[in-house]
Amino acid sequence: MTKILKVGVAAAVIALGAGCTDLKPLQAEVDSLKSQVSRLSGDLASVKSTADDASRAAASAQQAATSAQNTANQALSAAQAAQQCCNENRERMDRMFEKSMSK
Repeated sequence: MTKILKVGVAAAVIALGAGCTDLKPLQAEVDSLKSQVSRLSGDLASVKSTADDASRAAASAQQAATSAQNTANQALSAAQAAQQCCNENRERMDRMFEKSMSK
């Protein structure tokens, strides 16, 4: 019985030893994956920074566009007021001309 137990223990030790040598390629793969994850984390931080910069630029462009629209609206309002004034002056002049011609 002890002989079978000794053989079983020896077989387990040999199997464990063989299993440990198989872990070295797996450890290399794990190290490679860790390296890739580290590199991807750096890339992700860079992409996030770029996206944040783009978001800030878009917000700034939106603000500039809003400001330009407000200025355009003010210019349109001033142009409409000037046109109305011009129309009123033309009507007055026409009335004055007609009045002077009727006398």
